[in-house]
Amino acid sequence: MAIEDIRIETERLILRPPNGDDFESWAAFQADPDVTTYIGGPKSRAESWRSLCGMVGAWHVRGYAMFSVLLKDSGQWIGRIGPWYPEGWPGTEVGWGIAAEFSGRGYALEAAVASMNYAVDVLGWDDICHTIAPENTASIRLAERVGATNRGPTQLPAPFQDARVDDWGQSREQWQENRKQFQ
Repeated sequence: MAIEDIRIETERLILRPPNGDDFESWAAFQADPDVTTYIGGPKSRAESWRSLCGMVGAWHVRGYAMFSVLLKDSGQWIGRIGPWYPEGWPGTEVGWGIAAEFSGRGYALEAAVASMNYAVDVLGWDDICHTIAPENTASIRLAERVGATNRGPTQLPAPFQDARVDDWGQSREQWQENRKQFQ
């Protein structure tokens, strides 16, 4: 399947590979210091452009990366969530980030469930991790909601090697059981 044909629809969301049309919303998301506290901090427009291009490139190099998350009813870009495994990463991760104005509405959970299903059912992953700073209580709550457990400290590659993060995760079999609550 061609990358541009990949599309997941949930009750309220569309998940698809990012593209250039996402840049303005992507850059606003990346510039928000509150949203980016635990994902490397705010980025300039130039850094956001490189970040978007890196995510698009990962789709072509690895065959997957985070999805752009869009509201189904309006097509508005609200975040990026999905499979992520760059060079040197401590595990096959499903990561998440929703723009501040859309947080607290269950969109991250809805997109995380769809992304974890994709990682297990389509990509064939045997394990899913979420690298989360111990202070990031919102992400910890989401990880717990999808059934992940804290497997202890882990280390990210440069330039994030000094970030304190824990490996929250579960095996394929655990997710296959845990996802039943969302069906």
